[in-house]
Amino acid sequence: MSRAPEFIVLTDAAARAVSGTNSRHAALIEDAFGVLVETPGGGVQLSGDSKSRGMAKRAIQSLASRADQGLEINEADVRVAIGQARIGSGAAPGGLPVGRRGQVAPKTPAQARYLKALTDHPLVFGLGPAGTGKTFLAVAHGAGLLLRGEVDRLIVSRPAVEAGERLGFLPGDLSEKVDPYMAPVWEALTDIMGVDQFRRRREKGEIELAPIAFMRGRTLSQAFVIVDEAQNATRLQMKMVLTRLGEGARMAVTGDPSQVDLVNARDSGLAHAVSLLDGVEGVGVARFAAEDVVRHPLVERIVRAYEADAAMNGRPD
Repeated sequence: MSRAPEFIVLTDAAARAVSGTNSRHAALIEDAFGVLVETPGGGVQLSGDSKSRGMAKRAIQSLASRADQGLEINEADVRVAIGQARIGSGAAPGGLPVGRRGQVAPKTPAQARYLKALTDHPLVFGLGPAGTGKTFLAVAHGAGLLLRGEVDRLIVSRPAVEAGERLGFLPGDLSEKVDPYMAPVWEALTDIMGVDQFRRRREKGEIELAPIAFMRGRTLSQAFVIVDEAQNATRLQMKMVLTRLGEGARMAVTGDPSQVDLVNARDSGLAHAVSLLDGVEGVGVARFAAEDVVRHPLVERIVRAYEADAAMNGRPD
């Protein structure tokens, strides 16, 4: 195979993103494909055999496309692009205009399918391991709907398993009781919307964070509802929250069926609800796997190790 260098013309922003700080991104691409990546100006020069160059080129073009959209490129993005280039999937299409980030783009094909499901269906289940973007993308989608005036409220609910749903015994008002359990969602919303806008909209009642126990007896109309960590909702809680949907409402239910914290894992309502509703008109189900993890690369290896252990010992994953 030919080892003649290949030059890929890129914008300055894309070339900087591909190179990364102290050429860290370029080094990751070199290690992954056994190529030499150089940035002499005006683009990237690749040296190596043609097959390796082809895969590296796909990864570089994926990163360049994201950079040209004004999106920040970090090491997680580089590793995702490398993984997709290896399997020939290329860049995940689509993007989500929202808040101060400008656009939140899917980093894997599974994330792209998830975003499409959120657009196409009033009820979507997002299932998979930690670090796959299930909650963040649901929050981004809901924040976008709220900012564009397509819904009146964004409601996020989680089962407060650690408190046994007995939040009334904790000191403080509802916000002070709830915030410790909503920290991951709070962080996602402030990242997307900014602290000031998040606070203003929360004070106006446009954003509500509440445990599932506080959803009983309500009808949620013209709202986007996110039920996070839903594997820790009981079957009765899941039925209750799913039937809260009112006129103009949409809902995303996210969780990892393999990480149930309930005393009786069989009482988890997430897998049960999916088994009943998968295939029902208006319901979408998006599934993520270990290869969709976009956190630290070690997280994917941890997830795979636990999956292998569960398979070896005959436990459900």
